[in-house]
Formats: sequence, structure tokens, C-alpha cells
Amino acid sequence: MIPQSFIQDLLNRVDIVDVVGKYVQLKKGGANYMGLCPFHNEKSPSFTVSPTKQFYHCFGCGAHGTAISFLIEYSGVGFVDAVKDLAQGVGMTVPDNDDRLPPAQRAEQQAKTLALSEAMTLACDYYRKQLRQDERAKNYLKGRGLTGEVAARYGMGFAPDSWDGLRTVFPDYDVEALVESGLVIDRSDEDEGARGGRKRYDRFRDRIMFPIRNTKGQVIGFGGRVLDKGEPKYLNSPETPLFQKGSELYGLFEARQAIRDAGYVLVTEGYMDVVALAQLGFPQAVATLGTACTPIHVQKLLRQTDHVIFSFDGDGAGRRAARRALEASLPFAGDNKTIKFLFLPSEHDPDSFIREQGANAFEKQVQDAMPLSQFLLKEAVGDNDLNTPEGRARAQFDAKPLLQALPASALRLQIVRGLAQITDSTPAEIEALFELAQPVARTRVAPPRAKRAAPMGLERQIMRLLVAHPLLVDEFDPASLDAVMQLAPDHADMLAQLVTMCREMGEAARFAVLAEALREVSSDYDAIIAEIAADTESEADVVRLELRGAIRQVRLQSIKAEMEQVASGGLSDEVSKNRYRELMMLQDQLKRQAQAEIVGRG
Repeated sequence: MIPQSFIQDLLNRVDIVDVVGKYVQLKKGGANYMGLCPFHNEKSPSFTVSPTKQFYHCFGCGAHGTAISFLIEYSGVGFVDAVKDLAQGVGMTVPDNDDRLPPAQRAEQQAKTLALSEAMTLACDYYRKQLRQDERAKNYLKGRGLTGEVAARYGMGFAPDSWDGLRTVFPDYDVEALVESGLVIDRSDEDEGARGGRKRYDRFRDRIMFPIRNTKGQVIGFGGRVLDKGEPKYLNSPETPLFQKGSELYGLFEARQAIRDAGYVLVTEGYMDVVALAQLGFPQAVATLGTACTPIHVQKLLRQTDHVIFSFDGDGAGRRAARRALEASLPFAGDNKTIKFLFLPSEHDPDSFIREQGANAFEKQVQDAMPLSQFLLKEAVGDNDLNTPEGRARAQFDAKPLLQALPASALRLQIVRGLAQITDSTPAEIEALFELAQPVARTRVAPPRAKRAAPMGLERQIMRLLVAHPLLVDEFDPASLDAVMQLAPDHADMLAQLVTMCREMGEAARFAVLAEALREVSSDYDAIIAEIAADTESEADVVRLELRGAIRQVRLQSIKAEMEQVASGGLSDEVSKNRYRELMMLQDQLKRQAQAEIVGRG
């Protein structure tokens, strides 16, 4: 787990304007920067980035957060990867409790990774240059209906028919990074004869090149397609320290904005499917890299959108691929996710279908794709005869591992009910027979605990000022904190937590740092944070006076209540009389402070 102190230091070093500005065109507008929101489709800018708050906020869709939140939402990376990315940009190293490598060895690993990344970038530039110069390769792409614009968007290139074409880019052709990155194959002496005496040669030759990018846009691998006939038809980079096929998706970097605009992602089977779909008006497509869909793939997709559609050919291979995608998706299927399966006629892929039937027909296919629940039951039934006890039992047997992989949810209950209906059982019997975790059908669900009301009035004003300006925590002496907590007993824990966190952060406390920390501990502060994000900047001195005034009002209310309580006893003894006098003096002192501040401001 990354220490909170590191997150705090990181957010105080990065500039959110620089971070967001890499992805969104920003223009200065008053104290803030403005741009078109990357999280929803808009024509006039409603997205603001505050250099003072180190926070972004969209007045259109309500998206808001810190530099870390932006990378998570925009790039679809996890929290740790977002932190590492930001840390790298400001020269910080993320502490890792599991990393037992000596510093020298870790530095060596980082240098090796950098060398591999630079080799891939140089190779990509070389392949792109070769495509611009090779008429045969350009004619092939034109014949497939691709324009130069789409080829450029995906960074497509061409590897010429040369054993060592990369030698023109890497004068030291024997450098180890070329082999470790998968760009070059190094053969042992006994294999030299088969390659005309060459020990080293380019892996990709006479192929259209598809660079594979990670979520940062860095080239980590390649896919190469033969121009004419030849085997293999597609050749992929091998697994390397940069590239693991089971973790990456082709086209995801390029498709991120299109996925948000379309509201769904279309998962296809190959590189050419992706670029062809982009050419034909469906740029929200990605592809697995010659391997079955994995849970990591599904997780990455669901970070981008709640609606995933897998597209497969209708033949046997397509059905098998769909089954693997189903199994990979089950742990993540829930009530707020939509996962569907699109099966095209066996004679078509997406490219040929659209060219023959048109974009509207393909859009209709997408809309009519089979929901996960229907596909799961279809897979369970298979060829089983549901008119016999044996067939129904076998369908239940085949459905068991699929249902066990699903999290307990309303969706799982609906599928259980569907299976119970077609196999002549009850949902409770299915759950008991399958030993499903947290049974839904036969458990009386307790009514949800009422969520406590949001803080209101003075208590909300005080919390809001403290979240926006955490350095003002020094205004809370014990008497002030006690008075505010008495005013709002239902939210005393929130205030105590807030004050403690601000004090622990010390002089480094800032709104963005505090907001990121609060996001980790509770959602109770979300509404206040959103309100601050949307508010205009305030002068620090004015805010301090506002907080003092609010605390003073709370203390005056507390003093007045105690005076009434003491007076109700008749002031019959010296103790009560002395306490009443003390309270009056405190009340007068607070009123004089208020008057002095009014005069000072005048």
C-alpha cells in the first residue's frame, strides 16, 4: 500500500494544469483554465482546471478530482499505476513494500526498461517512414479501404522485405535491447545455415505493422500482417518485460474518447477489424492480441465504460472465443454493467459485413447483441434435451461453474430464476444445489440502513471551509471544536476525523491532497468536495474571517444554551452564580471580537 504521506508529497509537487493539459486543450480564463470536457461530449467548454485548488471540475457532467483521479478516469489505469505515472514525471520513486531489490539492481531494471521503450519507439518511427515510401504497401491498405488518416491515427507502418532493415536505425545491431524487445531474432550457430549465415535478423519482414500502445500511449509491441499469402498471416511480438498479451488490448489508447462518446466498447478479434471499423465509423473498437480474452482485459475495458460488446464470427472458433470471453467476464458482471455478445454470420467479419450491409445494419446488430444472461443460459442448455430429467440435470451441471463465478447480485438472481424455470426447479433449490455464496433467492434481505443526513447550516459551512482550506485547522482550539461537535452530534465523528487529518498533514495540507485522502476513507464528504470544486476562488484572509465568524456563532449558541440551563436552576448558590458570570464574560468577549473584525474590515 502506498503511504498517504507519499500521496500528499506527490500532489504537492505535480501541477494539475500540466497533467490535464497533456490530454485536453486548455485556455486561460480568469483564475482557472477552461477546455472541452474529456468525459462527455460537449461543444462549448464547461471543464475547468484550478491551479490554486489543484482540482478539475466539469459543470456539465459533474466530473471532478485531483491529478490522480484524472489519470484514473481518463486513461483507465488503476490507482497505483496513476500514482507511478505522476511520480515518474516529477522524479519521485513510489515506495513498494514488496520490492526487496537492492537500489542498484532496481536502477538497472529501470534503465533496461527505458532502453526497451526507446527501441520500440525508434522502430515504430522507422516502420511508419517505410510505409510512406513503399507504394506496394500503400496500395495494399488502399485496397482494404483504409485512408492515410486512419493509418496515421493508429501509427501503422511497413517492415520491408529485408533481413536486417533495422540496421539503418540501430547502427549497433548487436545491442541486447533489440532481442529483448522482440524486434530481432538471435539464432544459435547451428541454425545459421538456415538463414544464409545470419545469426541475427529482423523478426518482422514484408509486413504491415500495427504498433501496440499501452494506456500511456507508449509503443510496447507490434503485430505484423503479411501483404500477400504467407504464414503466419499475423505475427505478434513475443512476451517481453514491456508486453504481455494477456494484459493489453490493441487500439484501446486510440479508442478512449470514442468509447466515451459512443457509450460502449466493441471488442473484436484482430488488428484489421479495429482499423477497418474506425474507417467505417466505429472508432470505439479494440481487439485482443491473438489470445483469448482474459479477466485483465475485461477489467481494463470496464474502467473505460460500463457497456462492453464482444464481436465474434459465427463459426465454431468464434463460439469458442465467445465462451472464453464469457468466463473472463463473469467475475465482473453486475447490476450496473452491461456485457453483450455479437455473432455475425459465419461468412462475415465486421469489415465485410459493413461494406456489404452498411453501417446502419451493423449498428442494428450491435443493438441486438445477446446479453450475457441469455448467452450463459444458452451455453448451459447446449444440446441437452430439456424434456428429460437427465437433460435438465446436465444443463444445471453445465451452468454450475458459470453461476458460481458470478458475484451475488440481482443479475445473478435473474439468471438463477431463468435456469430454474427451464430446468423445472426453484431458485432456492438452484442456489442450494450450486452452493452459491451469499444466496439471494432464499435470504431475507435486511432493509438498508438509513443514510445519515448531510450536514447542514453552520456545521456544513465550517466543514466546507475546512475541506477547502485545511490549513485553517489552527482556528480550532479545544473549546471551539467541542462547541461545534455539540452543535452537530450526528456529524461529530466527521468533524473530528477532518480536524485530525488536517493536523496530521501539517503545513503541506492542501485541498487536493485532503480531497484525495478523504476519498479513500469515506463517501460522506463527496458532496462537499464537489461543491468546493465548482465554487470560485476565495481570498485566504476572507475565508479565515468567515471561519472564525462561523465558529464564534457556534460558541455563542453554546454559551447561550448553557446560560439558560444555569439560570433555570434559580442561581441559588455561588457555584451557579460564578458560572453564569463566566459565561456572560465569554459572551461579551466573543461579541467584542466580532465587532473588532467588522471595524477592521471596514
